[in-house]
Amino acid sequence: MELVSLADLLDVQALDLQIDRLLEERQNLPELAEYKEAHEEAVALEEQRETEASKLKDLELSLDKSEGELELLEVKLDEHETRLFAGGMSARETEHMRLEVQSLKGQRETMEEKVLQMLEGIDPAREAVKDLETRISSLNEAKAELESSIKAQWKKIDAELARKEERKQEAMSPVGAELLELYEKLRRIKEGVAVASFDHGVCGGCHMTLSPAERDEAFSQEMPRCVHCRRLLVA
Repeated sequence: MELVSLADLLDVQALDLQIDRLLEERQNLPELAEYKEAHEEAVALEEQRETEASKLKDLELSLDKSEGELELLEVKLDEHETRLFAGGMSARETEHMRLEVQSLKGQRETMEEKVLQMLEGIDPAREAVKDLETRISSLNEAKAELESSIKAQWKKIDAELARKEERKQEAMSPVGAELLELYEKLRRIKEGVAVASFDHGVCGGCHMTLSPAERDEAFSQEMPRCVHCRRLLVA
């Protein structure tokens, strides 16, 4: 009965290896690496967009403030020029007003240059933010397509895994609990191959040839095991 169970383990192991390959395929879909790369790039671009958007907001606020200050300067200059041209002031008052008008014109000129510089910088800043938003949108679309592909492939793989698991449960039914426990332990330390066929004196696990004495030693045990790799042997 034990020998029958050992032979059944070969079927269990074949299914386990197929399950392992499916799990590896599931975890290593090319689209997963592409999705991760696109996600990381999108995150980096989003951070950059936030930085550029913050700069743009500060620039727009500064522009609004400067344009407001320029407007106030122009109103004040217009009032002073009107008073200056209207006359009726003493020579001292006239000179003071003339100097004040001259000063206001200088301030206006400086403010106009400042506003002009801001206007020249604001369009490129807006384009930079818009370009980043376009790139982020494109990446998000690519991510959505990749996610759809990944889910479709996972669904197919998961369905196949379910079939393999069902067949494995059926294949395990004739195998004793003690043997299954040993099998699972060996699978963890033997790269998934716990049981091997023994054909023409060669272990199918480590591919080592067993001498007649080694063969007798291996098969003298209740659970035959290769003397070299210690895998379970099925003759």
